[in-house]
Amino acid sequence: MIYVLGSLNLDYVARTRVPKRGETVLADSFETFCGGKGANQAVAAAKLGCKTAMIGRVGADDAGKRLKANLCTAGVDESRVLEKGADSGLAMIWVESGDNRIVVAPNANFRFETREIDEALADAKEGDILITQLEIPPAIVLHALKSAKAKGMVTILDPAPAVPDLPAEIFSFVDIIKPNETETEILTGINPTDEVHIALAVKKLYALGVTKAVLSLGKRGAVCAEGQTITLIEAQNIKVVDTTAAGDTFVGALASKLGAGFDFVTACRFANCAAQITITRKGAAESIPTLAEAEEAFELTKNEKRKTKND
Repeated sequence: MIYVLGSLNLDYVARTRVPKRGETVLADSFETFCGGKGANQAVAAAKLGCKTAMIGRVGADDAGKRLKANLCTAGVDESRVLEKGADSGLAMIWVESGDNRIVVAPNANFRFETREIDEALADAKEGDILITQLEIPPAIVLHALKSAKAKGMVTILDPAPAVPDLPAEIFSFVDIIKPNETETEILTGINPTDEVHIALAVKKLYALGVTKAVLSLGKRGAVCAEGQTITLIEAQNIKVVDTTAAGDTFVGALASKLGAGFDFVTACRFANCAAQITITRKGAAESIPTLAEAEEAFELTKNEKRKTKND
């Protein structure tokens, strides 16, 4: 069972170049999508084959109803998503040439209480997985990670958005951390530009207390680190449409395969394939692939590796 503690946001997406100070620009298009890092990761885990429950907060508004309905459609248990006395969270996203810039208004996402976290995790068992991120209060993240480790759960932290003054205690309760390049530099002070700096950043993350690490490197792919072994997972040569939810898809896919008993490196390779599909599509939760699509892409990459090896 995978439990995802995190944010639910309604995404307002404009496709345009980012305006300069004091400038008004016309968007090529504008759409709304269901998102939030927590919700995206829960949808990914569920669509990719794992029983998944979302722990989150929404407002008693139309956006909240839409966000909960999106979870249900994907097969996520949304019974732990409670309505709070605030508007639902929203994200304003600018997409330019496939890359995005995001501003988040947390709203109801910041209305958690620690006792509610304990209630939401009451049925969790040893070996279950907890995923969390930082679009909710760090104190709640810390409490949930502590509770999860006390139960023998596997914990995954996506340290996004990056919080420079994140309590150091958090990392001692994290099994797997998955920062991108920017988050890696903020957490470690090291920009993972090459193999040497990647190794140094991983060493620093270990020193913080995490057991394993996955560094998302954008167009360079990703690296997964376990013990002294650092494995490069190369990105595919594909057309990028929208990078929104790519990292969330990776996390959900990683958890789904770990929950199914796959080893860490294989789970990371599968997660990378799933994330690569996401960036070829518009939107957040809507862009996440099905299990069949991700498995087909995974098999293709394995076949390509065999072909290259034989050649």
